Amino acid sequence: MLEWSSTWVPNVAGEIAMFFAGAMWITSFRRIRTKMFEVFFYTHQLYALFIFFYLLHVGAAYFFMIIPGIFLFVVDRHLRFLQSRQRVRLLAARLLPSGMIELNFAKSPEVKYNPTSIMFVNIPSISKLQWHPFTVTSSSSMEPDRLSIAIKCQGSWSRRLFRSLSSSSSSSLDHLQVSVEGPYGPASSQFLRHETLVMVSGGSGITPFISIIREILHQTNQQQTDAAASSKLPHVLLICAFKTSADLAILDLLLPLSLDPSSHLPPRLHLRIEAYVTQDHHQQLDPAQKLIQTTWFKPNPLDSPITPTLGSNSWLWLGAIIASSFAMFLLLLRIVTRYYIYPIEREDGNYHFSYWTLWEMFLMCACVFLASSGVFLWRKKGTAVEGRQMKSMEVPTPTASPGSWFSDVEDRGVESIPHQSLVEATNVHHGGRPDLKKLLSECEGPDTGVFVCGPREMRHEVAKICASDLGENLHFESISFNW
Repeated sequence: MLEWSSTWVPNVAGEIAMFFAGAMWITSFRRIRTKMFEVFFYTHQLYALFIFFYLLHVGAAYFFMIIPGIFLFVVDRHLRFLQSRQRVRLLAARLLPSGMIELNFAKSPEVKYNPTSIMFVNIPSISKLQWHPFTVTSSSSMEPDRLSIAIKCQGSWSRRLFRSLSSSSSSSLDHLQVSVEGPYGPASSQFLRHETLVMVSGGSGITPFISIIREILHQTNQQQTDAAASSKLPHVLLICAFKTSADLAILDLLLPLSLDPSSHLPPRLHLRIEAYVTQDHHQQLDPAQKLIQTTWFKPNPLDSPITPTLGSNSWLWLGAIIASSFAMFLLLLRIVTRYYIYPIEREDGNYHFSYWTLWEMFLMCACVFLASSGVFLWRKKGTAVEGRQMKSMEVPTPTASPGSWFSDVEDRGVESIPHQSLVEATNVHHGGRPDLKKLLSECEGPDTGVFVCGPREMRHEVAKICASDLGENLHFESISFNW
C-alpha cells in the first residue's frame, strides 16, 4: 500500500486520490451542504488534486482514454478563470424594504442569455474568496446594455453587503469593486411554447420568474411595433406567496429600474398576479419601509462592462482554441518523446511510470493556457474601446415600493390608469396561503405550463396536483436552487 513503483501503477497515488474523493463525497450530504455551504464548496475545490493523483495512479495509457473530457474541461475552466479576474462596472444598487438587493451592471449588447440564468458574484470588500450564485432578473433582449441580479439577505455575506449599502455613509459610496462569472443558463426559452403559463413561487423563489416576465414583456412590445409578427405569446398567471407585507416589494423587480409599477403595460400582454401575504392579516407597512433606496456608482476607469469571454463569435474562437491547443499539445508531446524520453529509455531500459503522466498533464495545461490566454487578450483589446465609450446611466426611479402602490390603488381609482398597469394586474390577499388546487383547476386551455420555484413542500404539492386528474392539461416543471 505504501509502494510508489517506478515501473508500474503507484498505489500511494490511488490512495491519495481516494482520500480527496471521500472528502468531497462526505461533504455532499444534504445536512452538511445546506448548513455548512462554505465547507461543501471549498472542499469540492479538491477535485483538481483528485484528478492529478488519479491520473498519476492510472498512468499515461488510461490518461489518453479520458483526455477529451479533461481537455475540454481545462479549456472551459481557464476561460472562466480569465473572465472572473476582470472588474465589472456596477451602475446602481436598489435596496428594497423586504431586504432584497438588486445590483445593476453595465454589459455589452453582445452578451446574450435566456431567462432563469444565474451568475456568480465576488465582492472583495465583503470577502475576497467567496463566490455566490444569484438569479439574473433582467432580459438581454429588453435591456441590451444592462444586467441585473437579485440578492435575498439570508446569509452572513448578503447581510454584510446590505449593511454596507444601506448605512448612513452609503450616499457617499462612489464605487464598489465587483467581479462576476457567467451568466450561465438554459439553452432555450422553452416557456414560450405554452398557451398559458402559470408560475408558482414562494418568497425569493419569484426571482427566476422575473426574467421570464421581462422577456415576455419585451416580446409583447416587439409584436406591437412589428405588424408582421404572428407568434402568440402565452397568458401569464403569477401566484406568489410572501410572509409579510414588506416582502411585496419584491414585485418591484418585475419591471426594470427605469420603470415604476404604474407604468402602462402593453395591451397584448395578458398578465395576472395573485400575491398572498401569509402572516399579515391586513396591510402592515411602516411608513419608513415604503422608500426604496437607490445608490448610483461613479464609473471607474479600471472597470469594464460585462462582455462575452470570447466576443460575439465565441463558437468560432472556442473552436480555434481547442484545435490550436490540441495540435500544439500533440506536437510538443512528439518532440519531448522523441528527443528526451526515448533516449533515456534506450539508455536505462525504462522511463519512470509517473513521469510520463506528469509530462502529458504539464504539456496539456501549458498549451491550453497559452492558446486561451492569447485569444482572450486579443478579444479584450477590442472590447476595451467599447467599455470606455459606455457611460454611467442614471434614470429617475420611483421611491415607493409596491406595498404603498397596492395599498392606495383603490383610492386612486381605475380611471387614473387608462391601460393596465402592474398595480392593476395585481391582487393582494392577506392572512392566508394560496389555494393552489383551486387556482390550477381554473386554468383552461389544452396546453398550460406550470413552473414552480420555492420550498420543497410547495413544489411537491404543485407536482401532485399536476399529476392528478385535474392536471390533464398541466405540464409541470420545477426550478430548484438548493445547492
